[in-house]
Amino acid sequence: MTPPPIRHRGVLLLVGALALTGCTSLSGTGEKGFVSGDGQLTVRTASEREPAIELAGEGLAGESLDVADYRGKPVVVVVWGSWCGPCVAEAPEVVEAAETLGDEAQFLGINLRDSSTDAAQAFVRNFDVPYPSIYAPDGKAMLAFDGVLAPNSIPSFVVLDGDGRVAATILGELPSVQTLVDVTRDVAEETADG
Repeated sequence: MTPPPIRHRGVLLLVGALALTGCTSLSGTGEKGFVSGDGQLTVRTASEREPAIELAGEGLAGESLDVADYRGKPVVVVVWGSWCGPCVAEAPEVVEAAETLGDEAQFLGINLRDSSTDAAQAFVRNFDVPYPSIYAPDGKAMLAFDGVLAPNSIPSFVVLDGDGRVAATILGELPSVQTLVDVTRDVAEETADG
């Protein structure tokens, strides 16, 4: 069979991408403006992990943040927005997980689509969030997770190993504090052994 003419390949790619999107466990965006997952945990073995991600940006207070500065221990990347209902609901549990893990792991947030840092900083103060967040109103920070997270996968969590590679993901609301603590400790133990 001969391949379709060039002008039709883009359409075929788009149709293929839409078909694949329909196969995920993510719910539609509806009126919410974000993809709501079901809290599904995916763990990657060391041999399945891609090279380290590159993620850097400006924090909510204007500071420079770079995930590479945290190499050597796991990093939990928390994707959130102050406008996101599920993010607000789970904030106390995320803070509890960060406090439970303490120095075992670094947490780093990615704040999406807040039009200014004011709302994001109010969220941080209200929930006593103990970790920094990259301010990414345009969502470009999510490009670091191409093939791992959709640009509007919020809330979601990515656990990076000590080398900065994606070791685990949780799509959607946090299933439990213990889930995030356990998977992060497993990655920390693996980092210490490796």
